[in-house]
Formats: sequence, C-alpha cells, structure tokens
Amino acid sequence: MSVVSFALDGFEMKPFTSSAGRTRYIYRMGSGPAVIIIHEVPGITPLVAAFARRVAGQGMTAVLPNLFGTAGRPMTIPYALTSFAHVCVSKEFTLLALNKTSAIVDYLRELAAHEHQKCGGPGVGAVGMCLTGGFALAMSIDPTVVAPALSQPSLPLPTNALRRRSLGLSDDDYNKVRGRAADNLCVMGLRFSGDAKSPGDRFVRLREDLGENFIGVEIDSSPSNPWGYPKNAHSVLTEHYSDVEGSPTRVALEGLLNFFTSRLGVTPAANGS
Repeated sequence: MSVVSFALDGFEMKPFTSSAGRTRYIYRMGSGPAVIIIHEVPGITPLVAAFARRVAGQGMTAVLPNLFGTAGRPMTIPYALTSFAHVCVSKEFTLLALNKTSAIVDYLRELAAHEHQKCGGPGVGAVGMCLTGGFALAMSIDPTVVAPALSQPSLPLPTNALRRRSLGLSDDDYNKVRGRAADNLCVMGLRFSGDAKSPGDRFVRLREDLGENFIGVEIDSSPSNPWGYPKNAHSVLTEHYSDVEGSPTRVALEGLLNFFTSRLGVTPAANGS
C-alpha cells in the first residue's frame, strides 16, 4: 500500500458539486455532526488526515474537501512551493486583497449545508488552517456553521499594518459574523505567539470585536519557551504539533475538540469519554 493510500485508509471519497458547477472530491470519516476541515498548503497531508481521525474519534463526521494538492501526499518543501504557486494563480483564492472573501468560500458554504442535512445535529463545525484559516470565519455568515475555528489564519498575506489586522473576508461578511456573535456564535482561534505569517493583530481585532465570544489560544514560541517550539512554528494542528501529554499544542487540540463537541451537541456517551 502506498504512503498516499495509507494516509487516507478508511476515508470515504465522493465528489461534491456546487450549484455553480464547481466539483471537488470530499474525504469523509466518522458519524455524527459534521466538521469541515479545510486543509492548509500543500494539501491533505498525512498529518491533516491524522487530525481528521481525531475529530472522527470524538463522535463527529470529519469532512475534508480536497482544494489543491494531492490528497495523502506527505509535506515537502518542493511540494509546498508547487501547491502555493497553484493557489497564487487560482481565481478561487484571494491572497493580497483587503476586505475580500475568497470565491472558494461559496463552495464551502454549500458543502457545509449539504453535510448538515446529511449528518444532522444543530449545525456544523469548520476549521481552516494557514491560507484557509479565515475561511471558517467567512463560512459562519451562514447559520448552518455553529462552531468556526481559525488555525494560524494567514490571509491576506500580512505585508503591511492594515493586512496584519485583516481577517480575509469582506466587510459585509464580517459584519454578519459580528451580528451572529452578538446572537451567541462563538469563534475559536489558534496560533503560535511568534508566528509572523499569522500575526497576533488578527486575534487582537477579534477580541475587540467579538469580546468573550472569541476564544483565542496563543502558544508560546518565544526563544525561551519550555517546550522547544521553533521560532518559526506555524502549523498548530499538524507540522508543529506535539502530542506529548501536557504540551501546549495537545492542550490546544483538546480544547478545539471540546469546542466542537460542545457546540455540536455531541454527548460524552457519543464521543466515548
């Protein structure tokens, strides 16, 4: 069995086509309310799949749309550069523009509605990572999304002060998110404290605008941090994740899973705890 097939062993793969005719293959595992897992660059790596298995293991359906890259292929620098180049030229992703929601989010909203109808529950969860980090926030203008999470949100690319505070969605969409937060929507965010790709200004803004309805987790990656996270630590749930008991990334993962189960109404009996 190849590395690629082994990484996705046990996942069901089916295409999903949106009303606009856009088709992506979707990898699914588990049962119960759905969590849309929006992978980072370079694609659905074995570490992204491992995270999805943890979600499925908590009594939820892990749903992974394949947006770019080769599903199951391990992370390498050349592979990441190739995937990033693809994203750069794609009209579905907005890397630099301020106050603009990426076009791919429309597809993800339709996927969320489809999975809610299929899986049931009070709604769906969603988590984006890196370049897709803000997509879960943009998806949450739809009341179907009841548990959005942003892991190291990196769009728009933070090349100046304005972009470091920008969250990668239009003003109209963000105002709708704020309205939902006033009506008890809760948003979770994860990042390493020294991550320049996902600046802390974004979490500052979310705290200012959403108040207690934003749960921001910032993991110490300063040079003196006791867990040895590197200065350039970026991917909280995958590449820079440590599963050592008590490690900040493991605590963050456990907090994220609890966020999903509590917002999606998954009971202890359902998740096996």
